[in-house]
Amino acid sequence: MRTLYHLWLSPFSRKVRVVLAEKNIDFQMNMEQVWERRREFLALNPSGEVPVLVEPDNTVLADSTAICEYLEEHTPDPNLIGRKPYERAEVRRLVAWFDLKFNQEVTDKLVGEKVMKRFLGLGEPDSREIRAAQQNIHTHLDYITFLTDRRFWLAGERMTLADIAAAAHLSAIDYLDDVPWNDHKSAKNWYARIKSRPSFNPILADAIPGLPAPKHYANPDF
Repeated sequence: MRTLYHLWLSPFSRKVRVVLAEKNIDFQMNMEQVWERRREFLALNPSGEVPVLVEPDNTVLADSTAICEYLEEHTPDPNLIGRKPYERAEVRRLVAWFDLKFNQEVTDKLVGEKVMKRFLGLGEPDSREIRAAQQNIHTHLDYITFLTDRRFWLAGERMTLADIAAAAHLSAIDYLDDVPWNDHKSAKNWYARIKSRPSFNPILADAIPGLPAPKHYANPDF
């Protein structure tokens, strides 16, 4: 059985979880408290970051992009990256948009300040960082609207890894009730399509001890 080392609100872990589910690949999960810097976990991934996927033959894979590319080659059906060169380039561009730009401008600021500081004992959240993220997210939701007004999914007419990456980040922020869905109807409708997929159900069932999700979080219809 494959084992995925993950963390509750890690969008990168969530991305891999959804890809595994979309491809109907069985796996079990181990929640890794990365701040503990366990020696056994560092032996798997010296960077000390999740996700880490351990294959049944004990092959170790780290980094969500590397893992997802591996899974695409290992189990190519359903295709999540695109069949033509331009399609693959567009999917990878959008994955990078959310994993790098969105993560830096929104996820790190909200999840980092509101959740990780608490577990790391780094003091009170920085309200300036939180306000910046709450402003920045509008730009990203506007971009999702721009894309979905021209395409059914972010990268084209089929759901791809671009949608999974974007939804992984937004689901982490949505758990904190920090996504202004009512100001961005098209983005909300796109996310509702993601929420309704069976592969996303386990994400919506996540429950963090001491930090309950808002009522709408697991509701596909908001």
